[in-house]
Amino acid sequence: MSSIRTVLNNSVIIHPPGFYIIGFESFSFINVYMIFLAFVYAVTLMFNILLIYIIANDHCLHTPKFLAVVNLAVIDLILNTSTIPSMIKTFLFKSNFVPFNVCLLQMYVYYTGISLESYALAILAYDRFIAICLPMRQNLFNTMPIMSCIIGVTWVYNLGRVTYSIVIMTQLSFCNSVRVFSYFCDYAPVFRLACNDYSKHWSMASASSMVNLMAPLTFIFLSYISILVTVFRMKSVSSRMKALATCIEHLVLIAVFYIPLFTIFLIGLYVRAIDPDLRVLSLSLASCIPPCINPLLYSLKTKEIKNRALALVRRTKINP
Repeated sequence: MSSIRTVLNNSVIIHPPGFYIIGFESFSFINVYMIFLAFVYAVTLMFNILLIYIIANDHCLHTPKFLAVVNLAVIDLILNTSTIPSMIKTFLFKSNFVPFNVCLLQMYVYYTGISLESYALAILAYDRFIAICLPMRQNLFNTMPIMSCIIGVTWVYNLGRVTYSIVIMTQLSFCNSVRVFSYFCDYAPVFRLACNDYSKHWSMASASSMVNLMAPLTFIFLSYISILVTVFRMKSVSSRMKALATCIEHLVLIAVFYIPLFTIFLIGLYVRAIDPDLRVLSLSLASCIPPCINPLLYSLKTKEIKNRALALVRRTKINP
């Protein structure tokens, strides 16, 4: 296999034509798992697109809360689209070669999506915090311009940070193995194949994992401490239950998203003895399941979205 050679700072950088994705080597039911992921992807597409359509076409839902919900739905679509179709191609149709530039693109889209998902959950926590703890100041702290600005900042920051991570990846030279032990062109498994120094890439991966998981999670934790303090100060039991009910779905999504990712990212980064197939299976589930259940557990269970979804179904039945 021929390699692409470039010159960087008087050093020869060898870029292979591509990589071979090698995962699930000891997983017996890979075809069944891929069919399951195809179903997950279909549900992700259907319900997130439905959610975006409902909010976009109803001016009553053009509020900061539902702008944050649309942001999450768009990220969910991007995240699962970046991995599931390629996984089906790789493991179901046995076509595991990924060209070098396509590999970098997939890496870019995936890590942008996974970071944005983390910040999107924090943005939803901000909305809940303002609604419950500062209800009389929502028009001051949680308006459409403010929410748009917050979402825009998270997108600009993550796009720029991941761009830097991918640019420094092109400085690595791959002169030995091109077999990536993951379910896609994963950042750490790829840079560990390099035959020159990748300490900068390890530091970037380590720092990014900590900052982009810990910072949003810390904000969410502090927000819910404030929410719980405010709720238990309420004199009415019914008011307490109503306030807590608006947070349950969000808390479930936080647990489903953060717990598996923290476990796999941190163990995989610092303890390299983890079984490769276990890492691939756990990380793929942790990445693919939340975008599927987000619109089901959170968005479509809210009263406003549910009523409009039912109305849309009724109109479809009347006017097929």
